[in-house]
Amino acid sequence: MVPSVIFDGETLDACESLVAACRASGVTVGTAESCTGGLVASAITAIPGSSEAIRGGVVSYAIPVKREVLGVSNDILDAPGVGAVSSECAAAMAEGARRVLGCDVAVSITGIAGPGGEEPGKPVGTVWMGLSTPFSTQTFPNHFEGDRAEVRARAVRRALELLIQGVRDSAEKR
Repeated sequence: MVPSVIFDGETLDACESLVAACRASGVTVGTAESCTGGLVASAITAIPGSSEAIRGGVVSYAIPVKREVLGVSNDILDAPGVGAVSSECAAAMAEGARRVLGCDVAVSITGIAGPGGEEPGKPVGTVWMGLSTPFSTQTFPNHFEGDRAEVRARAVRRALELLIQGVRDSAEKR
């Protein structure tokens, strides 16, 4: 049996906080997800009224989707030591999500959930996230311990924290 992520109370509470912040501010969000496979968008849409908050999500698990849908450049994807699991890719994914989804704030997640797939300098649990707002794009390195399901669940929670912060910051600067 393949383990799956079930959203716990902490994750759903974060989603409720995010949806409430979006509704109060009129800020919309979107996601660009690789190793989480759409789990962030799924968690958000589990909340009633989330249609006022989330514009959508792009599951860019495959490199061609990162390139063709989100606009991540070949210079990033093909560069030795950079590639799909990098700060540069996370930034480009978040910016691409804002563009294609027409949202105010977007989070991106790209990493190695395991159990295989590690690369030199990028062990299992390495997850880069990007946060793009109308005012800036930032990236965040993470290393999550645990099996595949745990890495993905921890990545979802961290992405929700980033979205909440991005919505609050954007609302303050409007």
